[in-house]
Amino acid sequence: METNEVIKTRIEKVLPILNERQRRIYLKAEADSIGWGGISRIAELSSVTRRTIAKEITELPGNEGATITNRIRKEGGGRKKEVELQFGMLQAIDDIVSPHTLGDPMNPLIWSSKSTRKIASELISLGFKICHEALRQHLISLGYSLQSNRKTKEGGDSPDRDLQFEHINKTVKEFSEYGDPVISVDCKKKELIGEYKNNGLEWTPVKNPTEVNVYDFIDKTNGKASPYGVYDIQNNRGWVNVGISSDTATFAVATIADWWNQEGKVLYSATKRLYINADGGGSNGSRNHLWKAELQKFSNDSGLDIYVSHFPPGTSKWNKIEHRLFAYISKNWRAMPLTSLLVIVNLIGATTTTTGLVVKANIDENIYLKGIKVSELEKN
Repeated sequence: METNEVIKTRIEKVLPILNERQRRIYLKAEADSIGWGGISRIAELSSVTRRTIAKEITELPGNEGATITNRIRKEGGGRKKEVELQFGMLQAIDDIVSPHTLGDPMNPLIWSSKSTRKIASELISLGFKICHEALRQHLISLGYSLQSNRKTKEGGDSPDRDLQFEHINKTVKEFSEYGDPVISVDCKKKELIGEYKNNGLEWTPVKNPTEVNVYDFIDKTNGKASPYGVYDIQNNRGWVNVGISSDTATFAVATIADWWNQEGKVLYSATKRLYINADGGGSNGSRNHLWKAELQKFSNDSGLDIYVSHFPPGTSKWNKIEHRLFAYISKNWRAMPLTSLLVIVNLIGATTTTTGLVVKANIDENIYLKGIKVSELEKN
């Protein structure tokens, strides 16, 4: 019988060149060659537990139940991730970062203006155990990336901007907890209808690109499309009306009303109120009297109490609809000429994400006139 020194020397030479699974199988083979008491003896010489060596019996060729696999570890093997051991950590991270995020409407990324060390400190104060480097990996898995300092001043420097965002975030949470709808609304940039170049790259046969017009002169026959969207934050659902006339407050509220009548009141049958997040300008601007008048009419017709929060000036890119809906629509139709309204509607409706985004799109053929004035009586 070989001495312990001989076996130990062999183990010390062989183990370093093997991967984890190979080491387990090799140690079990050494134990089998010794016979009775081999597992205990090899465990002592290799400083590997008896349990680790013993459980590899099914991996050895010739043993009953042996399986051939390229895996190093069994399914579920290895140390559990911190997020699995600490229930609720990912949700806590998202709750901390959400009030401090901004995004590019044409890019599906979300950026955070908080450092990983600050976020980690807040998590620790909530009772979680985490370091800033591990937090960075979790932020990436949630779709975040750290925003550079020079970008955080985009759109001006309103002294109460942070308070406005904190108020919006607090109100969104309050509505969500009571099961009341929260929607983010905006009009996506107008799109030329016809054989025009659309940004992005798409897989096509070599040297066979889709041919489009050299110049982007407006085709008066087709005109432009105005996609106005409603994004249901709680249900990750989008509703887009593609208009053929002007982007007016009447068109904006008509789209919200369509969403409510076709989808909203089904998903929120018991609610009596609606919270709207919108940009500070445009057809749904904070100073647009027609927007307010149309919302009042919608409130009267639907019986809903409507609450509206506008994002501070210059921060329209921070609106949820931009990076949770419009960004993916742009990604879905990249490099594809938007040759007709039907093509636009079909491409919008076919937009999905791995997180379960569902989008419904419709053509709104109504003509919405510009220049409609609201009387002083209505304003009061």
